Amino acid sequence: MSKPAYKRVLLKLSGEALMGDDAYGINRGTIERMVADVAAVANLGVEVAVVIGGGNIFRGVAPGAQGMDRATADYMGMLATVMNALALGDALKHAGVTARVMSAIGIDQVVEPYVRPKALQYLEEGKVIVFAAGTGNPFFTTDTAAALRGSEISAEIVLKATKVDGIYTADPKKDPNATLYHTISFDEAIAKHLQVMDATAFALCRDQKLPIKVFSITKPGALMRVIMGEDEGTLVHV
Repeated sequence: MSKPAYKRVLLKLSGEALMGDDAYGINRGTIERMVADVAAVANLGVEVAVVIGGGNIFRGVAPGAQGMDRATADYMGMLATVMNALALGDALKHAGVTARVMSAIGIDQVVEPYVRPKALQYLEEGKVIVFAAGTGNPFFTTDTAAALRGSEISAEIVLKATKVDGIYTADPKKDPNATLYHTISFDEAIAKHLQVMDATAFALCRDQKLPIKVFSITKPGALMRVIMGEDEGTLVHV
């Protein structure tokens, strides 16, 4: 069997991906399937860190957040990511994978704080890390948290798991002639206004020369194919 193409990766999961076909919340079957994919990669010796969003939980309370102070709403979103991270960590444990959840905001009774040297130690020990609470600051998305944590832990690539199997020339749901990019440069993605990540996250990855692979987490075996360096999804590079 060929060797993995990467030694250390940062996987960005959206909260919405955990919903499956549900309107909000966490679909148990969906999270178990995702965890099985992550476990298979970790069992190859690949060091995996995960940043997870909170849209699946925050969506349920979003109507009540209308008119709310932006910073307050963002802190609510951070707490939603902590809930998702705990669920993901628990599912990994049941799959036989040793995982550690680390939060960017202090909730010491629930989860340990993010400390970079400790995170690096966990990765070197073969543990999967789930980073919760984004960057710990309002006004920054979990995409930016993925770019930041990926840079901090010296990940070789950010794997952005979505519901679409890569970056297209146009919205494939609206344009039947849209074609998939297999590779694209950061500058070209910017020039063509392709919405890969939010601008802050994208700029950080570009400046740190940290490539991004966009792929579908709902596609069976896609994560493993990405890890093995196969032609899956879209690679955004310098």
